[in-house]
Amino acid sequence: MIKIFSEDNMPQLKVTYFDVHGGRAEPIRLALAVGGIDFEDHRFAYPEFAEVRKTTPFGQVPTLTVDGVQVTQCDAQLRYAGKLAGLYPNDAFQALLCDEVMFVVEEASMRMGPTYRMTGEEQKAARLALVNGSIPVYLRWLEQQLKAHGGEYFADNRLTVADLKVFVDIRGLNSGRLDHVPTDLVEQVAPALNAHMKRVAEHPAVAAYYAKFAK
Repeated sequence: MIKIFSEDNMPQLKVTYFDVHGGRAEPIRLALAVGGIDFEDHRFAYPEFAEVRKTTPFGQVPTLTVDGVQVTQCDAQLRYAGKLAGLYPNDAFQALLCDEVMFVVEEASMRMGPTYRMTGEEQKAARLALVNGSIPVYLRWLEQQLKAHGGEYFADNRLTVADLKVFVDIRGLNSGRLDHVPTDLVEQVAPALNAHMKRVAEHPAVAAYYAKFAK
């Protein structure tokens, strides 16, 4: 991997997000971990969010602090982390393909987002509408893109931040933590994405990242 910074001039980085193995910060954490880049992993419990959000742009997380400068917008943070880690394409067209995938996943996350604030029958109806509507559409599109570009990775014929973004999303859909979202939905709709998830999970740096939390 080609990195644009040496160890001597690497910026001081801090990722601020909920203490979960998922969500919008997880691909950023993974990119930095895969690149062997030191960062402060500032995690907080959900009850602390009310205070944390007072210190962030738009009252949102994740934020990435770079040498004391706080930056918002998760895909901008992910692209930057990818550049530091050598996980973002140098070729303009491959970078475009990478961005396209990331933005599709982010758009899908934005549709799911409001359901986290719902409960009971309201949440059930909203999530079933997604399960029977937009989720299969974007899953099938992702599978088509994966197959169109070799079947293993989404861009540049190698692991990029697009793969990490999809990996985290598919893990979440399969996890069983999303009420009313069947854990076999991905397997039924786009099984190649599960094979991709397994491939990314077995990457030595990704496996090592999660192993440290299992101790």
